[in-house]
Amino acid sequence: MKKFLTGNEAIARGAYEAGCLLAAAYPGTPSTEILENISQYSEIYSEWSPNEKVALEVASGASIAGSRALAAMKHVGLNVASDPMFTMAYTGVNGGLVVVNADDPGLHSSQNEQDNRLVAPHAKVLMLEPSDGQECLDFVKAAFALSEEFDSPVLFRVTTRVCHSKSIVETGERVEAGVKPYVKDPAKYVMSPGNALKRHPVVEEKLLRAKDYSETCPFNRIEWGNRKIGIITSGISYQHAKEVFGDQASYLKLGMTYPLPEQKIRDFAAQVDTLYIIEENDPYLEQQVRSLGISCIGKERIPICGELNAEIVRRALLGETEPKTYQVSQKPTARPPVLCAGCPHRPLYVALKKLKNIVVTGDIGCYTLGMVPPLSMLDTVICMGAGISSGIGFEKVNRMAGRKEKIFGIMGDSTFFHSGITSLIDAVYSNSNMAIILLDNSTTAMTGHQENPGTGVNLMGQPAPVIDLVNVVKAVGVKPENIRIVDPYDLAETEKAVQEAYASQELFVVVTKQPCALMKDVQKKREGLYCYSEAETCKKCKACLRTGCPAIAMKNGTIHIDKAQCNGCTLCQQVCKFDAIAKVGE
Repeated sequence: MKKFLTGNEAIARGAYEAGCLLAAAYPGTPSTEILENISQYSEIYSEWSPNEKVALEVASGASIAGSRALAAMKHVGLNVASDPMFTMAYTGVNGGLVVVNADDPGLHSSQNEQDNRLVAPHAKVLMLEPSDGQECLDFVKAAFALSEEFDSPVLFRVTTRVCHSKSIVETGERVEAGVKPYVKDPAKYVMSPGNALKRHPVVEEKLLRAKDYSETCPFNRIEWGNRKIGIITSGISYQHAKEVFGDQASYLKLGMTYPLPEQKIRDFAAQVDTLYIIEENDPYLEQQVRSLGISCIGKERIPICGELNAEIVRRALLGETEPKTYQVSQKPTARPPVLCAGCPHRPLYVALKKLKNIVVTGDIGCYTLGMVPPLSMLDTVICMGAGISSGIGFEKVNRMAGRKEKIFGIMGDSTFFHSGITSLIDAVYSNSNMAIILLDNSTTAMTGHQENPGTGVNLMGQPAPVIDLVNVVKAVGVKPENIRIVDPYDLAETEKAVQEAYASQELFVVVTKQPCALMKDVQKKREGLYCYSEAETCKKCKACLRTGCPAIAMKNGTIHIDKAQCNGCTLCQQVCKFDAIAKVGE
C-alpha cells in the first residue's frame, strides 16, 4: 500500500514492519513524532522516558533480553544518552537495537547545530542515513537486521527536512521477529574493566567486517550521468544535489555512512573529472575522502553553518545567483517567538521583573521565551537541567566575589523530571541559597503536549502513577517552610512568593501550578472568557503591553485586546492600576 508519509511516520512504520517490540524516547523536535506514531501500533510497547539516557537504557535492556528495540531522540538528546550508547557498542546486542538521532541543521528548535555523524566513528557503531520517507522505512528495517548481523547498535541519523518532509512511501506488512532466547553472559554484558578490555578487540573486528559490507551495501550506490562532475553525498543533501545537477553529474549516494566504502569512493573518484562533496554542517564525508588522498571540492565553497537548499548549492558550486525556484514579492510578516496569550509562565516573569539585582538562569522549554522583550529576564540557557545547576555555580562565584545578586533558577515540570532532580539534589547538597522556580504546566508543552511522569497518563494513553513534583522537592531535602506552591494567575500571590524567595538566605523553591493554556481541556474550560480595554478609563500607561502578551496591542492610540487570542487569564487586568481592563465570562 502506498501512503503519503513524513520521514518520522515512515520510521515508525518501518519499526512496526521490522517486528520491533519496544520503543522509548524523550520528545524533542525534530524527532518527536516518531514515538507518537509508534504508539499507535499496539504490538509495540512505547514510552516517553524521563530523559534520553533512560530511553536508550530501556531499549538496551529490551535488546539484551532478546527483542528488537528502538530509542529516538534529537541531536542534543544523544549527548544525554551517550553513556549507554558508547557502552552498548562494546556489549553488542541480542535483539536488534536502533538509535534514531535527529539532527537540526539550521537550528530551527535547538540550542546548537552539532553534526552527530561524528558520533558513529567515535562510538564505533554502524550508521545509516536515509534521504526520503521510503528510505526511512526501508533503512529502519535494514538497521534492525544489520544490528543483529554485526552485534552492534545502529545509529540511524536523520535531519529536520527528512523528518518533516512528506513523500510517497510503499508500506508492507509486519514480520514478527519474536524474542530471542537470553543466555546469561557476564563476559559480554557486564562491562567491568576486565570484560570491557576483552570486548574492545571484538568491536574493532566487527567494524572491519562492517567496512567490507559497506562496499557492497545496496544503500551505497553509484548513479552514472555526466562524468565531468562527480558528487559524493548523503541524506537530504542528495536531494539538493539532484535538484541542482540532475543528469549533468554522476553521484555516489551513501546510505551507510559508517563505516564508509573506501574502495567504492576511490573507484568513483577515479572516473570523474571534478569531485564535489555536498553535505550539511561539518565536513564529515569530505575529511574521509581527503584522508584517502583524493582531491575534492567541499567546504571551501559550501557553507558549514546552517542547512542547505538547492539555491545555496547552485550558488556555491555553479556561481548562479539568479534563483530558479518560484519567487513571491511579498515578504512574510516578522513573527518573533513569544509566550502564548494566557501562558501561565508570563505572570511569573512579570513578578520577577519587579525585583532588582537578580540573575536568572534559564532552561530548555517554552519558558526560554522569557528572554524575549519586553520580559527580557533570562541571563543563561545552556541545556536541559542547567537552569538549576548553572545557577549553583553562579551563586558560588557570587559569594567568592562578594557580589549581592540573587540567583533564580527556572525550569519546567518535564525538564525537572528529565534532569532537574539531580540538579536540585546538588543544590541541597552544596548548601546553595539560590531560589528555584519550577513551572508546572502539566505537560511537555514546547514539543506538542507529550505526557511526562507528572501527567498521570503514559504515551499509550493508559493511566499511570503521578509523580508529585512537590513531594520530590521535599524528598531530596528542601525544607518544607522554604517551599511555596502558587497559582501564577494570581499575581499578588506569585509576587509574594517570589519576594520571599528573594529574601531567603536558604535554598528556596517556588512551584507555579497551572496547565498550559493551549491544552484542549483548558481551552474548552475557558471558552468565551476574554478581557477588553475600556477606552474611557485607559490612561495609555502601557503597563499591559509590558507583559508581552501577543493578544494586546496599541492601535490608533488605543489599547486593543484581541478576544480571539485572549483566554481571560487576567494578567493584564491585574497590572492595570486604573481599572481600565474588564473581563467577560466567569
